[in-house]
Amino acid sequence: MISVFFQYDFLTYSLYTGLMIGFIAPLIGVFLVVRRLALISDALSHITLSGIAFSLLLGRHFPTFASLNPLYMGMAFSVSGAILMERLRNVYRYYQELVIPIILSSGIGIGVVFISLANGFNNDLFTYLFGSVVAIRKTDLQLIFAITVIVIILFILFYKELFYLSFDEEQAVVSGIPKKALHFFFIVIVALVISSSMRIVGILLVSSLMTLPVAAAMRWARGFKQMFIYAILFGEVSVLIGLFTSFHFDLAPGGVIVMINVCILLLSILLTKKRNVS
Repeated sequence: MISVFFQYDFLTYSLYTGLMIGFIAPLIGVFLVVRRLALISDALSHITLSGIAFSLLLGRHFPTFASLNPLYMGMAFSVSGAILMERLRNVYRYYQELVIPIILSSGIGIGVVFISLANGFNNDLFTYLFGSVVAIRKTDLQLIFAITVIVIILFILFYKELFYLSFDEEQAVVSGIPKKALHFFFIVIVALVISSSMRIVGILLVSSLMTLPVAAAMRWARGFKQMFIYAILFGEVSVLIGLFTSFHFDLAPGGVIVMINVCILLLSILLTKKRNVS
């Protein structure tokens, strides 16, 4: 069952890509959940959908863009959405929660317009919506590897600062931590992780890989660092089982990965509840 993933290049690419996504998505998701910013991933994923649809639309009408990986345009839209989100947070300082539905609604609206201009859905767009095991290219693997390295380096360099911002924002600012700059770069990284995860999980389901493993990890972890360990463990398990299952049963990997995460979460709630009772 596992050996087949090493017999074909595209399956090997999907396996390595899935392992990296299963690592960095929960890693970033811990900070999102703790800072109560989990819905940002939904907003940016819908903006990414607009970028993918726009790239496919350009490829249909202009041969020059036909060979362009839609992932690049999705990343451009996602990062632009993250920057716009930060601008809007300054505009609505006392109602910053409005920023998320504004970006999310805009992403859906723009994406639907591009899709309608392209005469509806096609197979290419379907793979981006729900993920695909066979759609991973070597260029996708290289791009996601670069993003994974960047995320790990930034995590090591700014772990302490992100920790303080997550639990005591006021004290962090008093201590001299550049809150705005750090939050801006963090949101940009979130945008890159979301856009790079869409090949495996799909645009509509990528936020679940950043939140469900973290939600399950919160039931087991006895400290902040343990939460990373459990979240990454649950993320990797769900991705691996999801990839193998979706390939052998011809299912969309995004949906399978999400369902496995839901099962892990439910089991975590039940088992830890019994543990606490006993």
